Amino acid sequence: MAVQTPARPRTPDATASPPRSGPPWTERWGGLFFVAPFGLFFLFFLLWPTLAGLWNSFFNTSLAGVKQEFLGLANWRELFGDPAVWDSLKNTLVFTAMSTPPLVLTALVMALLANRRGVFGWFLRFAYFAPFVLPATVVTLIWVWIYQPGFGLVNGLLTSGGFAEIDWLNTENRAMLAVVITTVWWTVGFNFLLYLAALQGIPAQLYEAASIDGANGRQQLFRITLPMLSRTTGLIVVLQLVASLTIFDQIYLMTDGGPNYATRPIIQYIYESGFTSYRIGYASAVSYLFFLIVVIVSVAQFKLFAGRKEAER
Repeated sequence: MAVQTPARPRTPDATASPPRSGPPWTERWGGLFFVAPFGLFFLFFLLWPTLAGLWNSFFNTSLAGVKQEFLGLANWRELFGDPAVWDSLKNTLVFTAMSTPPLVLTALVMALLANRRGVFGWFLRFAYFAPFVLPATVVTLIWVWIYQPGFGLVNGLLTSGGFAEIDWLNTENRAMLAVVITTVWWTVGFNFLLYLAALQGIPAQLYEAASIDGANGRQQLFRITLPMLSRTTGLIVVLQLVASLTIFDQIYLMTDGGPNYATRPIIQYIYESGFTSYRIGYASAVSYLFFLIVVIVSVAQFKLFAGRKEAER
């Protein structure tokens, strides 16, 4: 009787092409269909204006109906010799240096206070964040009234304490400080919210273990809380630097860049060059110089905080 041997399993051919994986073409086109609206908005409202602005910086483009003429690098050479560009850029950097530290530190202190569980916890969260939802026009009207000489709240406090009144918004060495105080009061709520969310994400077990080991509140703050908030701090610093560098609304509404252009930021000078002097080409060149500065500052901050995290590891 013949003995039948079991058939040996077929091994897959190494040269055979692997089975196709992934969604069919219908699903792929479906994904592109859902992405298309954002892609169109990105193309027409961000990418195209960006490229058009760079193109205009090489022409004498004007809103006055002047015939467009190619100037090459003439607009760029002019801006490097324009003292108004560098004065407005200096004002922008001064405002950024004066506003960023208090906006970060004040937000951290406010978050630490509001994170404590108590009867007034909800009230502190509401009070700290409420000014951020106000529009710029309302905020500036409030603070222009507060700074007014004669009947303003700040000067009223000064005179009641025996000090002389100060014309805050019309004095060159006081106007920028007045705008910074207004900005801190108005926008610190956003940074406060980021810090508060980060604090609530820290595990409570870390504090319980530290308490068992005998760590006091100060040690827990510097050994647990602040190190756990380092990534959030890095994010807030970068966002705040960009926001401070792009200052425009409150300065334009409170001082209009005065007195004697002491508070005029570079964005206001770009606006005046393009829509008051009708020099769109020159304004485009100045705006691209400022855009390059913002990118350099942002990248430097990301590199700085990334380097610190690598060093801690």
